[in-house]
Amino acid sequence: IVAAGRGADGLAYVLADRSAARLSPAGWARRAVALHHELGADRIVAEVNQGGDMVAALIRQADEAAPVEQVRATRGKWLRAEPVAALYEAGRVRHVGAFPELEDEMCDFAAGGLSSGRSPDRLDALVWALTALTGRSGEARVRAL
Repeated sequence: IVAAGRGADGLAYVLADRSAARLSPAGWARRAVALHHELGADRIVAEVNQGGDMVAALIRQADEAAPVEQVRATRGKWLRAEPVAALYEAGRVRHVGAFPELEDEMCDFAAGGLSSGRSPDRLDALVWALTALTGRSGEARVRAL
């Protein structure tokens, strides 16, 4: 559960990491909705690969008016993270405060995943947040000439 926003300067800002281990599905939905309200976010971006319609349903149980953007991963985490890594390399992302667990995952993540073998859940949430914010999915685009 990672929140990000765009500043007046056009940069992306990582505002919060509220990820937590061992939350029930209803628990993470309530946590995401609480952060949405705390920051006045315009939407909650939720990956639905594992939970399908249940993901949005749980968020709507916590707040039936919560705007949910459902996203589905079609590529691996490494490929999804590459455009976001490019934003960091270009100096287009700032962290508001320190997020040690998220930043540890960012530093440890490689093409084979985390050295611990765990899923990089915090990093994945960051990638989805920044992808939604910047529109940089890394998918090939065709431009009309």
